[in-house]
Amino acid sequence: MIIRSRILPTLALALAAAACAPGEDAAPAEETEEELIARAQEIHERVITLDTHDDISTANFTAERNYTMDLPSQVTLPKMAAGGLDVAWFVVYTSQGLLNEEGYASAYENAVDKFDAIHRLVNEYAPGQIELALTSDDVRRIMGEGKMVAMIGVENAYPLGTDIGRVEEFYNRGARYMSLAHTGPSQLSDAHSGEQTGEWLHNGLSEMGREAVAEMNRLGIMIDISHPSKESIMQTLELTRAPIMASHSSARALSDVSRNLDDETLRAIAGNGGVVQAVALGSFVSTDKATARRDVLAGFEAEVAAEMDFEILGRGQMFRLGMDERDAYREKMGEVQRVALERAEAAGVPGRVNVADFVDHIDYMVNLIGLEHVGISSDFDGGGGVEGWNDASETFNVTLELVRRGYTEEEIAMLWSGNLLRVLDEVQDVAAMIQREEG
Repeated sequence: MIIRSRILPTLALALAAAACAPGEDAAPAEETEEELIARAQEIHERVITLDTHDDISTANFTAERNYTMDLPSQVTLPKMAAGGLDVAWFVVYTSQGLLNEEGYASAYENAVDKFDAIHRLVNEYAPGQIELALTSDDVRRIMGEGKMVAMIGVENAYPLGTDIGRVEEFYNRGARYMSLAHTGPSQLSDAHSGEQTGEWLHNGLSEMGREAVAEMNRLGIMIDISHPSKESIMQTLELTRAPIMASHSSARALSDVSRNLDDETLRAIAGNGGVVQAVALGSFVSTDKATARRDVLAGFEAEVAAEMDFEILGRGQMFRLGMDERDAYREKMGEVQRVALERAEAAGVPGRVNVADFVDHIDYMVNLIGLEHVGISSDFDGGGGVEGWNDASETFNVTLELVRRGYTEEEIAMLWSGNLLRVLDEVQDVAAMIQREEG
C-alpha cells in the first residue's frame, strides 16, 4: 500500500501574490516564509484534495503498465501520494465523431474500454492503494482507510448513441458526472466550438439532450457544462432540478476563450447552486501569456528538430502511435524541448503561465459568485498543467498559493473538495426525491 505521506515539493516556484479574498483567521503576525510553508503543509495534510478532471489512456491500465508505476503521465499513484492529491476523477473521454450508427458504435466501444480500465486499476492492480467512490461518504470512508480515491466522469455523452438507457448503464459503471458535448455538436447538444465554426446543430439542446438532463437528475449524475455551448448551458439550467457543475472551466473575463465561462453564465451557475472547477490549463488561464511563449518556443523547437532530423507530430498523430513508439517519441521530443528552451531563455522567452495566474481565476470567481461555488481541476494528461502544478506531485503548491493569499483552512477545504462534494450530495438527494415521486 502507498502510505499517504505527503512529500514537500520543490518550493522554488512558490510565487508571492497580492493578498486576495482573505479569511477571518489571518496569518500570524510577522510570519516567516518557513512558518508560512509549514502552516500550508499542515492545512494540505488535513483537507481533502480533489481534482475533477484527469484524462486517461487505456494503454496505461494494463498489468504490464499501470498507475502503480512511475509513468511519464501527469497522474499516477506515486505522484498523487507525493503531492497529496487524495481524489482523482478519471475521465471517460470520447472525441466527437460522425452522428451515425458507425460513429456511435465506435464511441461506445471507446467509453466501455475506459470504464473497464478504471475498474481494473481499483479492483486488480491496486486495490490496497486506491478505491472507487460513488458518494461523498465513500470518499471519506476510503480516505479513512488510508487509501487514495478514484471517481469517474464522462466527457462527451456521444457514446450514448441513440439509446437513452445508456445513461443508466454509465451510472451503473460508476459515472457521477457527464457532459453532453465536447468539441463539435453531439446528438444531444451544441458545443462551445460553435462560436468559431458557426455550427449550431440544435440551437442548444436536442430533444434527446433534454431527456438526458432529466435522466441524469433521476439517477444522480452531475451535469457537466464545461464543453457545451452557452445556449445549451442556459437551457440545461432551465430544465435541471439539481445543481450542475463545470468540471474544468475558468473565467472568460480573464482569458477570452470559448471554453471559459462569462460572468452571466458564472452567475447563473451560482444561482442554480452549482460549482465551477477552475482549470489549470495554461491557454485557458492566460491566453495571451501562453500564446506569446508558445510562439517563441515553437520557432526554437522547429530549429532544433531540424538539426536533429526529428519530425514534430501533432497531438492526434502522437496518440496514434503504439505505446513503445509514443514513449520513444516523447523522450526525443523532451530532448528537443530542453535544447529549445535553453536557447529561448537565452533569447528572453516570455514566462510560463503559473500557479499564481491560475489562482487569479479562483480569486475572480470567488469574488464574483461566492466561494461556495468554486473548485479546482487540472485537466492533467489532457493538456493541463501550469508552472508549479505540472503534475499531481506538485499539488501542494496550489494550497500554498491559496494560503499566501489569505484563504483560511475552512475556505481551502471548500475549494479543494467541499463544494464539489456538496453538489454531488445535492444531486443524489434530488435523484432520491424523483425516484420516490415515481413510486
